[in-house]
Amino acid sequence: MVNEDKAWVEYRQRFAQVYDESNYASPLQSFVMRASHKLTEKPFGPADHFQKVVEIGAGTGEHLPFVRHGFDEYVLTDLDEKTLEVAQRKLGGVHLGKLRFETQAAGGLDYPDHSFDRLVATHVLEHIYQPHLALKEWARVLKPGGVLSILIPTDPGMAWRLGRHIGPRRNALAQGIAYDYVMAREHVNSCNNLIAILRHYFQPLEEAWWPLPLASIDLNLFFAFHARVKRQEGAG
Repeated sequence: MVNEDKAWVEYRQRFAQVYDESNYASPLQSFVMRASHKLTEKPFGPADHFQKVVEIGAGTGEHLPFVRHGFDEYVLTDLDEKTLEVAQRKLGGVHLGKLRFETQAAGGLDYPDHSFDRLVATHVLEHIYQPHLALKEWARVLKPGGVLSILIPTDPGMAWRLGRHIGPRRNALAQGIAYDYVMAREHVNSCNNLIAILRHYFQPLEEAWWPLPLASIDLNLFFAFHARVKRQEGAG
């Protein structure tokens, strides 16, 4: 991109290498991040089965180990080809023959309508400049009655801001990452605005918060959302 900032270019070039180190290195940070994945999968167990699942923004493949339900096919997608290469190395020995790794843009998927039974997007929607259009795209590729599962951080809630100041910010700065600048460009959507959009498009829905079972952005770190998508949803 013309006139792009050096700090951003360097961060994106290193993203695949530093993502796990930045988010899962310390015991506390790893515990918190893994709690977010567990929260997303809490409604589903071994008795549940989805024929085809697609994960948006799968990154280095951190979410899949927390998926407890059965599936015939699980497609990990990400715009960053290098992160998918990391995911493929990490997950190479599990779910043999059932995993696919595909480079895809979250806002424009190369799949026909009604392709999947479940779509998972953890730590993704807060990064997308036009989240309402992405949600319509995600609904498009789900079969009628398919499950949309989304997890977002409670940024800019008080607990989230305090938590990242204690953990991720310190780790990122130690790696030479301009953390405050990067977060300003990465988390472009606030949690409260995303929740309002999700509630507008999808009813009925199931919501969950962590660590407290209270509907509070300031007291929690994560918000999880599940909805069964009808044919007409996402139309406006």
